[in-house]
Amino acid sequence: MPISFLTKRLADHLGRLVDLMSPDRLFVLVDENTHRLCLSRLTEGGTRLAEAHVITIGATDSHKTLESLAHVWKSLSENGATRHSLLINLGGGMVTDLGGFAAATFKRGIRFVNVPTTLLSMVDAAVGGKTGINFNGLKNEVGCFRESEAVVVDINFLLTLDQQNLRSGYAEMLKHALLESDRMWAEHLRFDLDNPDYAALLSMVEQSVGTKQRIVDADPHEKGLRKALNLGHTVGHAFESLALEKGQPVLHGYAVAWGLLCELYLSAKHTGFSTQQMQQTAAFIRRNYGAFAFGCQDYETLYAFMQHDKKNQGGEINFTLLGGIGDIRLDCHLTKEDVFDSLDFLREGA
Repeated sequence: MPISFLTKRLADHLGRLVDLMSPDRLFVLVDENTHRLCLSRLTEGGTRLAEAHVITIGATDSHKTLESLAHVWKSLSENGATRHSLLINLGGGMVTDLGGFAAATFKRGIRFVNVPTTLLSMVDAAVGGKTGINFNGLKNEVGCFRESEAVVVDINFLLTLDQQNLRSGYAEMLKHALLESDRMWAEHLRFDLDNPDYAALLSMVEQSVGTKQRIVDADPHEKGLRKALNLGHTVGHAFESLALEKGQPVLHGYAVAWGLLCELYLSAKHTGFSTQQMQQTAAFIRRNYGAFAFGCQDYETLYAFMQHDKKNQGGEINFTLLGGIGDIRLDCHLTKEDVFDSLDFLREGA
């Protein structure tokens, strides 16, 4: 399990961590946005971080590719990285996923530290040891499990998020609340995303990370319980893949929110989830995340994307559903007609 830190003094905290780890060479991976907006927070204060070699890749999930991965490998190799070097991944989920995979595979593995800059990466991508890239039009098709040495969360980054990225990360928090308890779920539905209370949000972030870490610790390689974290993702990843195929990418958390809506509908229909709680959650999602633009002509394509989900076994799609809040049902099998019904539910509500 990686060491997790919450701090308001990122450069000082990370600088001390680097001194303790004593790498022979230090690298920082950023995308074009975090290079411009966040890198200076690492290098202020005159620590060794100011001398790190910076590797920059394109921003957004469209650059979570084999080409970007090869660019990182090439930069590490040409600048003398060894198995005793350290890579700091400064960015959102795309950067921590790709950077973690690059570090896990370069020279069969070098150390890396994640510094998440978005709410999504703070509560999801930076924690849990899943790394990877998109490939062949599919989300996270190639990757491996590899924990970072540490996750350092600068809470000041929360204050810089735009509304869309705040909502994107919050969808994963809502998922964690559904996996945890009625109390946590109700707290998340009450939160005002239009006028966020950042002190309350910080406390909720700590709860959310705690929920994910507890599940990951119990099942680090997704043999059982960790599949719970895929709630909303079987359908959500299909939405992301369809959006990428159409050249109209959507933020991961928005796709997860729409996926949650479909999978809670399936839970209410097949595993006894409360219809009232499903409708309350659906109202929150529709109010805060709008609608995904797709039609009946996309159903077969979406179903084909779901068939590529990594949780599947024996040719059947494995859904994570809920019997109630906190009542997790793994490896649920549904007919194609059931899945299409859930897509109808999403479209009709929109």
